[in-house]
This record gives sequence, C-alpha cells and structure tokens, in this order.
Amino acid sequence: MKKSLVALAALAVVGVASAQSSVTLFGVVDATWAHGSGSGAGSSSKTQLTHSGLTTSRLGFRGTEDLGGGMSASFWLEAAVINDDGSGAATNTNNQATGAAPAGALVGRQGLTFGRRSTVSLAGNWGELRAGRDYTPHFWTLTEFDPFGTLGVGSTLTLVSTIGGVTAVRASNSVGYLTPNKLGGFSGWLQHYRGENNQIGAVTDKDGTGTSLRIGYAAGPAKIYLATGTTKYATGDIRQSNLGASYDFKVVNLMAQVTRERVSSAVAVAGRGALIGGHIPVGGAGLVRLAYSTYRTDAGASPKSTKIALGYVHNLSKRTALYTTYARVRNSGGAAVGLNGAVTAASSNSSGYDIGFRHSF
Repeated sequence: MKKSLVALAALAVVGVASAQSSVTLFGVVDATWAHGSGSGAGSSSKTQLTHSGLTTSRLGFRGTEDLGGGMSASFWLEAAVINDDGSGAATNTNNQATGAAPAGALVGRQGLTFGRRSTVSLAGNWGELRAGRDYTPHFWTLTEFDPFGTLGVGSTLTLVSTIGGVTAVRASNSVGYLTPNKLGGFSGWLQHYRGENNQIGAVTDKDGTGTSLRIGYAAGPAKIYLATGTTKYATGDIRQSNLGASYDFKVVNLMAQVTRERVSSAVAVAGRGALIGGHIPVGGAGLVRLAYSTYRTDAGASPKSTKIALGYVHNLSKRTALYTTYARVRNSGGAAVGLNGAVTAASSNSSGYDIGFRHSF
C-alpha cells in the first residue's frame, strides 16, 4: 500500500513538472528552382536547385520552463539546413573573417551547426535577458520591413549589397536585453557581442566586438522601428543604421525602409539604401509581394544598384505553400550585382526567378 502511494506521488510530481515545462521540435524544408542571367562581357547564367526561396530551411529545438512568479527560463537551438544536398550552413565563432563563414550567410557548408540561433534566456515581467548566438537588432529591421523577408531572388538590396560585414545579420558571443510587451506598443532591444580576442595591446584586440540597439512602436496596423549598431575592427569600425515602417491597410500592407552605413577606415566608405514595397492579399490563400530597392556607396564612381521584384505565394495549408518570384537589377557606376549566382559585367543588368515550395512542421 505504501509503495503504491509513493508511486502515485512520484507520478504526480512528474505530471506537475511536465505541465510547467515544454520542448518543441520545429523546422522548415524549402526547395527552390532558381535561375539567374547576367549581361555584358564575361557574363554567365546559372540554373540550380537550391533552398530557402520563401522561408529559410531549418531544424530547431526550443523549450521553456515556468519558474513561477511570472518568471521563465528557455533555450533556442536552430540550425540552417541546405536541403538540396543535405549539408548544413557554416557558422561564425568570433564575428571576424577568421571565424569561418560570414555570420548569417548561407555560403560555407559543413555538418549541422546551430548557427541560426543558439541562445538561453531568463524572462519575467521585467523583460528578457538572452545570451548566445543571435540576430543583431540592426538586421531585424531590414528583414521585418522587406516584403521578401531578405530571402530569395527578391531580397532587398539594402542587405544584398551591404558593406555591413560579418555582423550584418547575426553575432556570436552576445548578451541582449529585450523589453517586456507591456509598454503601450513601445519596445526595445539592446545587444552587446564580443570578438573574444586575447587582450595583448594589439590594434586587433577589439575586432568583432560591438553593440546594437533597436527601439520602436507597434500597435494596430502601424509599425515603426529605428536601429543602429557598431562593430569594431582594426581595419575600420562598421556602423549600420536603419529606419523601417509599415502600415496595414488590409487591401495592402505597405512597407518602407532606409539604411545608412559607414566604414571608419583611412579610406572611409559610406553606403545608403532604401526600399518601398508591400504585400497584397489575394483571396484567402494568395499573397502578392512586390518591392523596389536601391543601394549605393560613395566608393570610386559611386556604384549603384536598383532592383524590382514581384512574387506570388499560394498557401495550400497553414504549413505548405507554393511560390514564385521574378526580379531584375540594374547596375551603374561599376556595380555588378548578379542574381541567383549569375555573373554580370560592371554597370550591366541581371535578372532571375525562383519557383519553389515550402513545408513547415
């Protein structure tokens, strides 16, 4: 009898613990047939089966434990998956070129790494304290106010042509604070990240170390956010600032953003860009996406690129969608942005398209 009571008590404790915590497996598999064409001398075209044309392919685990008193602890481990060949995307360990592939870029390939996000958090009514590898606040404005979510052939030139360097998207070794969602629509995100170099009195001691801040307002159909971030390098500190806004008129969700960047080196280089676009719902399952973006720097002959992009997404269910996107970029001043892996001559045009489908779980 006593053994039975002990067993029942143990089961009750396990039940309470289960009710107070949860772990979720989630992911996305997105396959894209992509083509790009260049123009001018030495140009080339490219056709490939690739990935992440609508949503980044990923595999992740996240969990939360209720600590009581309005507090919780959580973790988030998320890996980018290159599903067309089964490999994983490389990560970056120190926010510097020596730390493998540029942070956030799906260029280097290797075994599965949790390079998209790898954080542990403590949260309460006071906000959230988050530590690990994470997005930079100054990137989040670019992706939130891009109709194409900074993915695929339609991705905004304010990211594609950026001089923002390794921390343009993510940073390793970061500690961040996010305000609670009880400030009348206002919110903020402050993040500091480290290059973790040995302090030996060299000019490179602070390479990869930086701070980023994002503040804004979101209520009803309106959103507006301002962000800025600086990463230190001996070759020149990189400062990125942007402003994004959107307003949902129901028949169309308009989006716009402007960006300013600067490398404070002996030969300083500044860049600026802008985007305007939006989402247009079609029926209950369709979505038209369109954007015009531009980016230029003051280097040399002031290279400049402009892109127009038009896409359509058809949702077969809440988790599965078909999509297609067409984009064309015009280069001038020596710029040579090519689409979908195509090579185009300086000051020449490039075009490309995506056709794909995405399934999430």
